[in-house]
Amino acid sequence: MISFVSGRVAALAPDQAVVEVGGVGLALQCTPGTLARLRLGEPAHLATSLVVREDSLTLYGFVDDDERVVFELLQTASGVGPRLAQAMLAVHSPDALRRAVADEDLPALMQVPGVGKKGAQRIVLELKDRLGAMVGVGAPAGRPSGSGGAWREQLHGALMGLGWSAREADDAVLTAAPLAAEAAADGEQPDVASLLRFALRSLSRA
Repeated sequence: MISFVSGRVAALAPDQAVVEVGGVGLALQCTPGTLARLRLGEPAHLATSLVVREDSLTLYGFVDDDERVVFELLQTASGVGPRLAQAMLAVHSPDALRRAVADEDLPALMQVPGVGKKGAQRIVLELKDRLGAMVGVGAPAGRPSGSGGAWREQLHGALMGLGWSAREADDAVLTAAPLAAEAAADGEQPDVASLLRFALRSLSRA
């Protein structure tokens, strides 16, 4: 079990980061919210979960241990694999997922691509007493702002990674642009995770 990775950020892509540890570059699959915290060439410390398959070893990176724990617990529900668990954490913070499951908020769970009504019902049934108590206070942790125009590439890459086509991702980025512009006008950096939730809602209505 690899519990965490600590080192210099050697590369960033829309859905992963490469962290150099002891001269070795480790590729970590990350949500847009996690990637938005990282800066090329700067040190990073990420909690990790290693998913072992017959033909692959995939390392997933998280902003903290709580997000990693929720990622692993989500996969104990029937039909939830690592990619869907990561998609759930791309749309909702750990505490938001706890709240949605505890309140049986099916529409909130169904905002995640790949989760239909039956899937949401199954997640609630199987995880209601397993995700634990909420740990955050106020705004969810680990949903920081992206920098400048980088939000476009991060949002587009996240949507592609969640299964939307390039054209759908392009349209969703355009839809989210006014929201990003509002944040910039207020002197704030666009929050990639918030933009992703907005884009997913727009795609669901299309």
